[in-house]
Amino acid sequence: MLLRILSIIAGAIAGLAILLVGLLVIAILVTYPRLPSLDVLTDYRPKMPLRVYTQDQVLIGEFGEERRSFTRIGDVPQLMKQALLSAEDERFYQHGGIDYIGVMRAIAGNVVSGRAHSGASTITMQVAKNFFLSSEKTFSRKFNEALLAFKIEHTLSKDQILELYFNQIYLGQRAYGFAAAAEAYFGRPLKELTVAEMAMLGGLPKAPSSYNPVVNPERAHLRQLYVLRRMFELRYITAEQYETAKNEPLRLASRNLDASLPAQYVAEMVRQAMYERYKDKAYTDGFRVVTTIDSRHQQWAFDALRAGLMDYDRRQPYRGPESFTDLSKVEDADLEETLDETLAAIRDSGNMQPAVVLSASGSAVEAYVRGGRKIVIRGQGLAFARSALSERITPAQRIRRGAIIRVVEDGKTASIVQMPAVEGGFVSLDPATGAVRSLVGGFDFNRSSFNHVTQAMRQPGSTFKPFVYSAGLDRGFTTSTMINDAPISVDPQTIGGQRWDPKNDDNRYAGMITMRRALALSKNLVSIRILMSIGTDFGQQYVQRFGFESKNVPAYLTMALGAGVASPMQMAEGYAVFANGGYRTRAYFIDRIEDASGRILARTAPAVAGQNAAQAIDPRNAFIISNMLKDVVRVGTANRAMALGRNDIAGKTGTTNDFRDAWFAGFNPSLVAVTWVGFDQPRSLGRYGYGGTAALPIWINYMNNALKGVPDVELPPPAGIVVRPGAGLRGNDEYYLEEFQRTNPELSINNRGTVPGSGNAANPDTASAPDAAPANDAVENVKELLF
Repeated sequence: MLLRILSIIAGAIAGLAILLVGLLVIAILVTYPRLPSLDVLTDYRPKMPLRVYTQDQVLIGEFGEERRSFTRIGDVPQLMKQALLSAEDERFYQHGGIDYIGVMRAIAGNVVSGRAHSGASTITMQVAKNFFLSSEKTFSRKFNEALLAFKIEHTLSKDQILELYFNQIYLGQRAYGFAAAAEAYFGRPLKELTVAEMAMLGGLPKAPSSYNPVVNPERAHLRQLYVLRRMFELRYITAEQYETAKNEPLRLASRNLDASLPAQYVAEMVRQAMYERYKDKAYTDGFRVVTTIDSRHQQWAFDALRAGLMDYDRRQPYRGPESFTDLSKVEDADLEETLDETLAAIRDSGNMQPAVVLSASGSAVEAYVRGGRKIVIRGQGLAFARSALSERITPAQRIRRGAIIRVVEDGKTASIVQMPAVEGGFVSLDPATGAVRSLVGGFDFNRSSFNHVTQAMRQPGSTFKPFVYSAGLDRGFTTSTMINDAPISVDPQTIGGQRWDPKNDDNRYAGMITMRRALALSKNLVSIRILMSIGTDFGQQYVQRFGFESKNVPAYLTMALGAGVASPMQMAEGYAVFANGGYRTRAYFIDRIEDASGRILARTAPAVAGQNAAQAIDPRNAFIISNMLKDVVRVGTANRAMALGRNDIAGKTGTTNDFRDAWFAGFNPSLVAVTWVGFDQPRSLGRYGYGGTAALPIWINYMNNALKGVPDVELPPPAGIVVRPGAGLRGNDEYYLEEFQRTNPELSINNRGTVPGSGNAANPDTASAPDAAPANDAVENVKELLF
């Protein structure tokens, strides 16, 4: 009887098994043809971000929802592959898509533990899920996943499957694929990672959010130890490697985005240009854009501008904490988490990091900074902000518990600083081609993405004068033309407004003065008289040769003092004309565009001075203006630049009414650089707001690095220039246009070394007496200028 019962049960089980197998076969026959095509795998085209590089291949920007770097499986380090297989699928190269041994092991583990905590998805199954299926935990999804795994295994090789997985899997921090994760977490390519770091990455696919070393370093470390143990057990690493990796400290890449090369303004300019050209494909097709930026020049420019703006700001009073967070209701157990959340919402700015004040007194401030550290600021570190520690000021201005401040750490000491309210812009370019070498559009891109180099249209002030002087040369003036530096009152109809009584900045007047010396000393009245002589309409038309638009330079006498508007980029292009011998070159910042495989799609073909660039002004004119601008540096308003110890630099300071804008534009034959300083909402910079004190030091700081090791170049005069040795300022050579000399021989140097009526050329101060006058009317334009 028992045997019969057992036979019936066995038959029922066998029948049920046959039924289940039949149903499974039917399900497979029905489902398999409906599985999605594998074209997306065989023709894999991952979403690749737009990447922006400097000329010397330093990454400065990445744009796209997915941070990804496609890597061929043959280029993946062997240990990285072994770390991944140890963590996810140690029998990957043995099974056919489903690891039955792994399935049985997972079932056994789940039965023993009493809960489903272990799965058996192979890498192939994960590829199927990531490309074709949802993440819902249902039997039908798992069934389709298994069938797709079989299909994938019969279509692709094991290495192809692993390559897909390696590049597609999400690993946290917006990183897709292990190459991108290596950069995101450790700031280095895969081939440079240690065994411990590879094990850390290998453990991420199981749960990127849980094992993210940035967010959960402790859990990430436990997962890392598991992967290392499996690598050792599978004999991928030696005992010595295992012990070393277990004890290796975690060294994550800085989360401060400003720690990389600070070129966000350039990267944003590229992003806008690429979107205009390719629309949404710009963010998904893996374009590589190589800019004209030199990483060294960019760093020098960034450091110089920030140092100059901070130096200006340190001369202003401390404005108080940036904001406050209420810590009064926070329990001690929750304090650190609250502080971390507060700081997480605030970006670092260079070396200026945010901190939350825990306690404050007149002698010390304790503050909490990123990374769970507490610092104490004392002594000189409190000097700048000491006024905000007084009990007599309002709570909104006082440094107290909960205040958000900025600190700079230097070794073991820390100081309270503040983000400057003043803004600035800096750009440098190659005058021969217009290739931009550095561009910093403001103090901090994260604070304001407004690009002051390309978008800020400000009054250039006296930096505009050389263009007016160039127009004067074009109409027959010479560097030795005597012009009356004396007060003048301009009729309202002449300037299109109220009566204008222009003055020199220092309210001092030199009387009859040479054109050369007037530019060196930035005499306003002389510039006005030059423009009055040549005519405002001609002046407006002439400056368009340098790239200035007529709508931004009204044809009024105020043009002589830079009352129009221009951007620092436009000023750099204009000064490049003087630096390159009179050619009009256009500034450009994109060298070439490449596709994801490195094929060049587009390349900029610049207009090059002396080759295919248009001649904007006479080469002799450009040479003479450049020579006059050297005097601005040698003996004029930019004399501080002589600290560079060079003879080939030239430039012009600029300060507008009420000190609202401070400029310096300067160059040598190989490099033009322009800096601007001012407030976004124009207001006075105060007594430190001169071009020579606010802007020039930034230019000097940059050029001190940029010209280091560059030979001092003295360009010879172009054909058609007559040289008069020792006739210029401080005994320097004087230059004249040849045809002017032929028609005005009386301007030649006489035996006493003087130009008739001009005073002693070796001591130009003798020409500044108000009663100085030309010896005769042969000096060009004298009659028109004796107002």
